[in-house]
Amino acid sequence: MSDVVGIAGDRIRSFVERIEQIETELKELTEAKKEIFSEAKGEGFDVKVLKEIIKLRKQDQEERDEHDTLLDVYMRAMDETAAIPAAQAA
Repeated sequence: MSDVVGIAGDRIRSFVERIEQIETELKELTEAKKEIFSEAKGEGFDVKVLKEIIKLRKQDQEERDEHDTLLDVYMRAMDETAAIPAAQAA
């Protein structure tokens, strides 16, 4: 029985150590990403716009088109709603 526990324990330790290594790598990558954004900001680039570009590049063309269409529809609906009270007041 202790052999089974020893083997399982070794396997568990292997999983835990691999996960810890990945977590360390993720932390390092996150820091590198922050440094790149900081560098871009230091050169006068708008970080929010860069993040938006990254988000858009992850989407396929169909997703972008759908998003743009919905955005346009919502904006027009808001514009129409705002115009009605102004027209009624006149």
